[in-house]
Amino acid sequence: MNSNKAITIHPVTRIEGHATITIHLDEDGQVKEARFQITSLKGFEKFIRGRPAEEVPRIVSRICGICPWMHHIAATRAVEACFGVTPPPVAEKLRELCLLLAHVGDKILHFFFLAAPDFILGPDVDYSVRNIATIARDQPELARKVASMRRLAQKMLEDFTGRAIHPVACVIGGFSKPMTLKERDSLLSGARELLDFSLYALDFAQKKVFQAYREELATLGTITTGFLGTVDDKGLLNLYRGNLRLMKSDGTFVDFPPEKYTEYISEKTISWSYGKIPYAKAWNQGFSMDLDNPRGIYRSNTLARINVAESISTPFAQRALEEFLERFGRPAQSTLLYHWARLIELVYTCERAVEILEDPDITNQEVRVKATVGAGTGVGCLEAPRGTLIHHYTTDDRGCITKANMIVGTTHNLAPINMSVAQAAASLIGKNHQEESLVNKVEMAVRAYDP
Repeated sequence: MNSNKAITIHPVTRIEGHATITIHLDEDGQVKEARFQITSLKGFEKFIRGRPAEEVPRIVSRICGICPWMHHIAATRAVEACFGVTPPPVAEKLRELCLLLAHVGDKILHFFFLAAPDFILGPDVDYSVRNIATIARDQPELARKVASMRRLAQKMLEDFTGRAIHPVACVIGGFSKPMTLKERDSLLSGARELLDFSLYALDFAQKKVFQAYREELATLGTITTGFLGTVDDKGLLNLYRGNLRLMKSDGTFVDFPPEKYTEYISEKTISWSYGKIPYAKAWNQGFSMDLDNPRGIYRSNTLARINVAESISTPFAQRALEEFLERFGRPAQSTLLYHWARLIELVYTCERAVEILEDPDITNQEVRVKATVGAGTGVGCLEAPRGTLIHHYTTDDRGCITKANMIVGTTHNLAPINMSVAQAAASLIGKNHQEESLVNKVEMAVRAYDP
């Protein structure tokens, strides 16, 4: 791990992807520079060119095996915008339900399987046992509860749509099948069970996890940035549809429709990573990841979403948000608070799923309208677990893709992750301080973003 002039963490462990951290040291053994590098090349923007657009929602679900539903739905909506088709209202509700259930499973996976070992076992525990297997051995009841709840969320998706991963349920113009009353009753029972668990999870984290790490919550990887998330026309949190809200670090913000994202956000390539780095060009600051003078930097994902939202429409999540804001203010900047925000969102997704399933219209049989292929440009945008997801396509008169741009949730956070890594490394690591526990704390700053 340690060479003369650098500390390399490869691979970064317990994240939902592949990455490397390289910490460069100066002659005195102090941190000179730290980099978080994306080491996998996707290439989907290139190889969907020329494909019939209606095939794309099935193809792009392979971008991520953890959040395939988000890419599937965003791509479907982008193609519909190209073709000028509006799906029936019930199709939108079914899509939102699938999005919510996918969020539930993902949030349970990240907090309990990937992040929790750092908090429940502690960052000083040897890396060989700092994992979910040790938690399962030491706290088998908790492990069984967590595993069964994640399985329930996945099984609900599979039972209704046929697939929990690599979905095909969304079709251009609507949804592939209506929901039966029997399916609705079964899904509603499961959603209520998940809601009970989400409230337990938030209470467990507040009492058994966050209380013991108050110093780290306040300082580890903490940087000052703006934020990006989706809100409805009243400024409420919405994961499925709405305007994008770009907030500066002082809390001022601008709302804009997703179709106009290129007027507010730009992207740049860097030599040391395959990932493009977005920045807020609307602020007219340029781009800089300097910790003392960052320019154009904003964050996405859970903390960003609850920072930009005025409130949350569901009662339990709103109560949790009010407690969060009372403690940490708005916008909250501490990086490890992403975990707290993630559990507030877990409550919201379960509450919102119950609301949709209690809607009598959810079993309406009119789930699809006819779509006609043609030339056009369309943007599909929603909130994925890791942040704002944008699919932007252009089609020709045969309905084939001629141009594509995608900004995924982690991409928005690449600059902030690098800044958090640099802050954590500089504050923890020095000539005489390079032990494993300190290096793991640098990884903890990365895990908070769930990249």
